[in-house]
Amino acid sequence: MPSKSSITNLLYLSIPIFFANLALPLVAIVDTGLMGNQDNASYLTATSIASSLFSMIFLSFGFLRMGTVGMVAQAYGSNQYNEIIDLVFRNITFVIVISLLLICFQHFIFNLGLQIFDLSNDTEKYFNDYFYIRIYSSFGELSIYVITGLFIGLQKTKTSSLMVGFFSITNIIFSLFFVLYLKLNVTGVALGTLVSSTLTSFIFLIYTFFELKKLTIINFDIKKIFNIKKIKNIFNINFNIFIRSVLLTFSFLFFTYLGNTISEDIVAANTILINLIFLSAFVLDAYAFSTEGIVGYSIGSKNITLLRNVIKNSFILSVFTSLLISLLYFSSKNYFISLMTDLPNIEIISLSYSYWVVIIPLISSFCYQFDGIFVGASQTKELRNAMIISVCIYIISAVYLIGNFGNLGLWISFSIFFIARALTLFAYVGRIYKKIE
Repeated sequence: MPSKSSITNLLYLSIPIFFANLALPLVAIVDTGLMGNQDNASYLTATSIASSLFSMIFLSFGFLRMGTVGMVAQAYGSNQYNEIIDLVFRNITFVIVISLLLICFQHFIFNLGLQIFDLSNDTEKYFNDYFYIRIYSSFGELSIYVITGLFIGLQKTKTSSLMVGFFSITNIIFSLFFVLYLKLNVTGVALGTLVSSTLTSFIFLIYTFFELKKLTIINFDIKKIFNIKKIKNIFNINFNIFIRSVLLTFSFLFFTYLGNTISEDIVAANTILINLIFLSAFVLDAYAFSTEGIVGYSIGSKNITLLRNVIKNSFILSVFTSLLISLLYFSSKNYFISLMTDLPNIEIISLSYSYWVVIIPLISSFCYQFDGIFVGASQTKELRNAMIISVCIYIISAVYLIGNFGNLGLWISFSIFFIARALTLFAYVGRIYKKIE
């Protein structure tokens, strides 16, 4: 049972997530490197914009992971094992419905993407090639969210990490094969994600079935699974996370869009730096993920001491790790950039703004931990409200600063966004303690 919240125990739970999360941004870095070392910058720009669009689409349904963690952890803390089974069946049903809707409306989504971004003819062609393959990875990628949330909620972080690691490594292998061996360029990168996500989801759905059988007898009771009261509760929790996730992914897409208004070279250069920031974010999220499960368990078991300790220790670990990441980037950022592109103009722009990859890991570490705390407590209304306020601050600052400072203003406003997320969630943290005091 997850009855400890010491720094040692948090590290034990976080280490497998750390390595799995490290693999996720490596996929983006490998894809960027594959496209950034082609002879045409349009490959990199198209991949950057298309992957940003899909990040917004898929991460908008982040409630499939985040909502699952909090509810599973609290059900686990109160020994309601049958409820865990029903939650998984409900969320997999949601995945099927959402995936079918995305595929049915793919042409609308594609045209909307073209309306948002002003692309050259070459970039638009490659954007098309990527989009109409990646859209079919919907079921695989979204079902991975549900399975990840389940095992984090059960404090089985090794299992969730194994799945994410398997997805990431197979993604890299398939992308390398399709791009370097079959010479498929942008198409190869999209195919790599499609094949790896589909393979991963089917393997681990089968594994999940056998793991759930160890908890209790699995009964597919349609009346219980689709209980209106339970669905309404899930909808209320998930809708708030959905709004929060849409706004969060919008903020990253907005970052790409604003870069595109400056130039396509700026988009490509910023993408290289964003990949390094995502790398640090996924590392720091390991502590947030571990915190989610323990916070949910502490609320389910009414353990205020456990709750206070896990919150304190997660921040200590996160800040310390973010400082190490910043030091690593300070000494090695030029090397990382040179690995991802050999296009002279893109490399020069990336280097001129590379100091942001040193600054942002530290200032963003606080909001990641607050996210984990509120997800574990299922305090989704607060997550939603905090994100609404933060995005408004981000948009206002971005419009003003870009008009006066260009790409520098874009990076300043991006940093302000992270700070606003932490401060707004800090204002709500007292409500979590009131749940069990």
